[in-house]
Amino acid sequence: MKPKICILRIEGTNCEYETALSFTRLGASAEIVHLKQLIGAVKERERRNLKGYDALVIPGGFSSGDYIRAGTILAARINGALESEIADFIENGKPVLGICNGFQVLVEMGLLPGFGAHDEIGLQQAALTTNDSAHFECRPTLIKHENNGNCVFTRGIERACILKMPCAHAEGKFLIDEKNRERYIQLLEDNDQIVFRYVDPAGNYASYPWNPNGSVHNIAGICNPEGTILGLMPHPERAFYAFTDSEWSRKSRERNEGEGTGKENAYGDGEKIFKAVLDYLHSRADE
Repeated sequence: MKPKICILRIEGTNCEYETALSFTRLGASAEIVHLKQLIGAVKERERRNLKGYDALVIPGGFSSGDYIRAGTILAARINGALESEIADFIENGKPVLGICNGFQVLVEMGLLPGFGAHDEIGLQQAALTTNDSAHFECRPTLIKHENNGNCVFTRGIERACILKMPCAHAEGKFLIDEKNRERYIQLLEDNDQIVFRYVDPAGNYASYPWNPNGSVHNIAGICNPEGTILGLMPHPERAFYAFTDSEWSRKSRERNEGEGTGKENAYGDGEKIFKAVLDYLHSRADE
């Protein structure tokens, strides 16, 4: 059976189509589902049940126009209408991916970082706030994979591997208040929850423009303690194929002049994330 992926959309999301294609190109069954379909605010034939899916993705964009704060309105709507369904979904080990605006939503929902006592889960513990540049940053980013195997979305990706993906956000600065910052960062490290950090071409942690938003400790993506929920600011769906890379033509010439001109070179770095989670879903199905 093909893994069934729910790509959530509401007014303002704009990356759901590319995200769905990334999964279908790897053999999954991806469906773009409006929030109203999950809460029953549509005709009977259009209704969907979250239980019927193997993974949930909250894509990028500007849900509800990012009024109030990026991701806040969608987070409130999900928590208000689907809180128990989401809790059951996560409790069953089904993966959840939040890309850019989706990462903002997961943080606003309290699902990320998601550590602490049971009664603390669901409380907001961090924020994704205005970039230090005070500008909308749309640029290629380099992110180093720093997870040791906890995150199901990056298993199979070599640790310390540097991936290239574009970012496009005005509120991408991962921030923890000063009172809890040291303790929370230590928890993230102890729990193997830091998945990606922004780096320069040499693989070193660096400030702007390599860190496009000023995130603390250069954090670009984190997972929950169980490793089944991933949020990241760069867009893997926009780096699924190698030809979307700004340097593709040069790199293509270099490959053609050397070795390794096979089909594997057609994929970009973003494909690795979609493949990893599908491998995880296939392994669950085989159990």
